[in-house]
Amino acid sequence: MIQLIRKAAVIGSGVMGSGIAAHLANAGIPVLLLDRVLEGEKNRSSLSEKAIRELSGQKPAPLALKDYAALIKAGNLEDDADKLADADWIIEVVVERLDVKKDILALVDVHRKTGSIVSSNTSGISIEAMTEGRSEDFKKHFLGTHFFNPPRYLKLLELIPTPCTNPDVTDFMKSVGENILGKGVVIAKDTPNFIANRIGTYGLLKTMHVMEEMNLSFGEADSVTGPLIGRPKSATFRTLDVVGIDTFIHVAENVYEQADGEEKVVFTVPKLLVQMQKNGWIGAKAGQGFFKKEGQTILELNAQTMEYGPRKKLKADSVERAKQQKGSAKWKTLLYAKDEAGTFLWRVLAPTLLYSAALTGKIADDIVAIDRAMKWGFGWKEGPFEIWDQIGRNESIARMEAEGLKVPAWVKEMKDSFYKYDCYYDPLTKSYKPVPQDKKVIYLSKGTAVIKENSGARLHDIGDGAALLEFTSPNNAIGLDIIQMINLSIEEVEKNYQALVIGNQGKNFCVGANLALILMAAQDEDLWEIEATVKQFQQAMMNIKYSPKPVVAAPFGMTLGGGAEVCLPAAHIQAAHETYIGLVEAGVGLIPGGGGNKELYIRCLNQMPGEDLQAAANKAFETIALAHVSTSAAEARKRGFLYRSDGISLNGDHVLYEAKKAALHLADTGYRAPIRKKIPVTGETGYATMLMGARSMHTAGFISDHDFEIAQKLAWVIAGGRVPFGTEVEEEYLLELERAAFLQLAALPKTQQRMQHMLLKGKPLRN
Repeated sequence: MIQLIRKAAVIGSGVMGSGIAAHLANAGIPVLLLDRVLEGEKNRSSLSEKAIRELSGQKPAPLALKDYAALIKAGNLEDDADKLADADWIIEVVVERLDVKKDILALVDVHRKTGSIVSSNTSGISIEAMTEGRSEDFKKHFLGTHFFNPPRYLKLLELIPTPCTNPDVTDFMKSVGENILGKGVVIAKDTPNFIANRIGTYGLLKTMHVMEEMNLSFGEADSVTGPLIGRPKSATFRTLDVVGIDTFIHVAENVYEQADGEEKVVFTVPKLLVQMQKNGWIGAKAGQGFFKKEGQTILELNAQTMEYGPRKKLKADSVERAKQQKGSAKWKTLLYAKDEAGTFLWRVLAPTLLYSAALTGKIADDIVAIDRAMKWGFGWKEGPFEIWDQIGRNESIARMEAEGLKVPAWVKEMKDSFYKYDCYYDPLTKSYKPVPQDKKVIYLSKGTAVIKENSGARLHDIGDGAALLEFTSPNNAIGLDIIQMINLSIEEVEKNYQALVIGNQGKNFCVGANLALILMAAQDEDLWEIEATVKQFQQAMMNIKYSPKPVVAAPFGMTLGGGAEVCLPAAHIQAAHETYIGLVEAGVGLIPGGGGNKELYIRCLNQMPGEDLQAAANKAFETIALAHVSTSAAEARKRGFLYRSDGISLNGDHVLYEAKKAALHLADTGYRAPIRKKIPVTGETGYATMLMGARSMHTAGFISDHDFEIAQKLAWVIAGGRVPFGTEVEEEYLLELERAAFLQLAALPKTQQRMQHMLLKGKPLRN
């Protein structure tokens, strides 16, 4: 068996195949992308070449960086099958037909090298059935690898071994999935639709049935099956529009063909879906499905008239009360309410919980795999058994049985919750077992001692001489409480620890400073307060930079404005692959106020060949003035936010562990704070050069008068003011320029309008 994936091959260049190839390239793995030869086509690899070209224009982007397309080579099955011998992993991603897959795998068996791993990406066809007639070595190294679409973004990877699969191959591929591809891996049994699609499809069809019985609209159903119950914003039917109704029908039919009894009834494709497919109304890719967008208005389909009209919402007292609650109280308010929303949610969720319990041991070995599959594959905040614990086992079972629903015997025998004390209930042994934990995940909510905390942040002891500063304010927005904890954390680490990590496990790393406080002070004309706050923020960032102990930032998700400024002065950045970092203050009429202008310029300068001052200044200026936000950590590196030496974690769950590891490595290898030195700037000539581009955009109408005023202030700060080109200035001098520009902009009515619009609408105002 191979021990390292040096090269891979993907057979099938459709949306899924090319998406998998792109994600392998994101992980740095060279890929051969093969497809059939089109009859009469002179370019025999036209299908795969076209797929590679289209990767760069797709949204959401399959490639973390467009340059990564160079890692994918096009080919065709007739001329290039012998090249499969170079691949350590071959993935079949062709049409969902067993006969076609078997033919492809027979070809693979002829050309693959001994010990190479072969897998099929299928949403539900039997993996074992594909191995009929294959060699023994093939069978030992073959399994299902079910990626979820889009492969770059959806976390779940289901591995489906057959009875012939070497257990070492399964273990190796689990490691590859978690550590190389950044996936959440679950082991599924070889049953129709495996885990997530089996339960997810059941839940979606059940929602349709109940909605029809209660005469609810698709909009009403979506209004209570989204974020209200811990599901994605796309809820139920907007999710189906994105997936594609044609695809969904195929997945449902996979189970229908092998089901019986009540399950067969549920998996019968509704006549409405069949009609929508005939009409070509198959979802987002066709421009209409359950919903259709006209201008800025989203309309919903009326199932009776087959016409589109205004989208509705389900209004109920329980919904309003639940919005103010959390955890068990929220779930009980929703599911036990006697109103329309409560009845609907109970009738959808109760059968889904029972279905999950009935399949335990059949589709997966344990409830943990089922819960994780639903969270990682369908974006549920809690899996079915976690939800069941929230609504109360005894109360729910009593109601289920009173309504004639069949509760699996093992659930009634359990006598307790599904989870307790980091253990889960195992029906086979009738005992509790430890929940399997990834050793590369640091759980801040448990198992770490809190050293210090205030209203906005918390300092943890994460072991081995490392501490971790976690932001806990709403949206992790930076205010005086966080600034205070940054300074206290650095002091504490200097005395008692080896290194400090700044990170958290919220939705995003940090979306910036507390804009509301800045706006209130500006409207009160309290510029002294703003200046004092900005100065404290700048000093805290300098404390990070010159800390005698290494400080490592661990950004992920949205890392904007002040969040980016926290990262830039750190000794090392360990970024999650999906890190969207940017200095976006221009969108609210400001420039960065925490030293971000200076730090991005320094980073651009250090990475510029020959330390070209003007080129570095231009790059920093453009990035900040246009509020560029990276679409990945790889792009952040290209934009200058990350050094080549900074790390990128493909698995976002591992970023804190890897940041801690990097911080301790710095400490163990004799880390010393950087020496304070002057910074060469472009001065007046550089200022003029930067403004040339901004003036052209202003004249052409691409930027407003206020945008140009912001650009002038920004260019002045980056250029270092009225000094000759090449003058070396102190950092504090640049910070003083930054503070002055920040205050001048904050006092302007148009800036205050932008701040207010952002707070009210959540998007920038161009005024």
